Amino acid sequence: MNESIALMLFFSATVMAAGYVRGYGGFGFSMITVAALSLFLAPAQVVPVVLLLEVAASLFLLPGIWRLVDWPKLAWLLAGVVAGTPVGVWMLGNVSPAPMKMAVAVIIFMLALMLRQGFVVKRRLKRPETMAAGLASGILNGAAAIGGPPAILFFFSSPAGAAVSRASLIAFFLLTDILAAGFCIATSLMTVGHARQAAILALPMAAGLFLGRLAFIHTPETVFKKRVLLYLMILSLLTLVRSAKEFLT
Repeated sequence: MNESIALMLFFSATVMAAGYVRGYGGFGFSMITVAALSLFLAPAQVVPVVLLLEVAASLFLLPGIWRLVDWPKLAWLLAGVVAGTPVGVWMLGNVSPAPMKMAVAVIIFMLALMLRQGFVVKRRLKRPETMAAGLASGILNGAAAIGGPPAILFFFSSPAGAAVSRASLIAFFLLTDILAAGFCIATSLMTVGHARQAAILALPMAAGLFLGRLAFIHTPETVFKKRVLLYLMILSLLTLVRSAKEFLT
């Protein structure tokens, strides 16, 4: 099989699987796609495409959950994101591919491990702490399209419940990814070629989103999340090994 065709099939399968996870839990798309695609491409090639797909995924999921969004918390979180995103985008354009891949792999592994072990914030965060979580999300989102975990930890530690947390995350991803995409366009890191690649991958992603929403009512949430996070940890280790070889050669 032609190598380019094999890669496209792998990318399509990855995006569909990530869409399935996103449709189920409202998060995880970027973590899966960046970890998998970074095995073959530099972050600067992967991140713009993932940002465009994330925006499309949020628009797909947004109807019906708008009124559940916790807008006050989201506003303070986004204030931190606005401050952190330019730093992340600068890192994306100025850090060489191999070290960036290694950093992304380590970040994904550690965050996935924390989430899989059930790490949560045990008290209600104040405004400065909320903004700090947003700052971390902005930097990670701009640099590697993995800004979700700090926000996930924040919202799912809230006493508001899973429905409100999931809705707030969907709105969060829509707004932050639009912001990060805007910075990428302004710094010429996002091109028409990235848009074409995202358009090609949009169909398998939509299929995954649809199937994920259907599976939501049939699979225990804790079991599903543990499996997904284990998959992320394995992918991040593979990425780290491959990137370390590139860095040393």
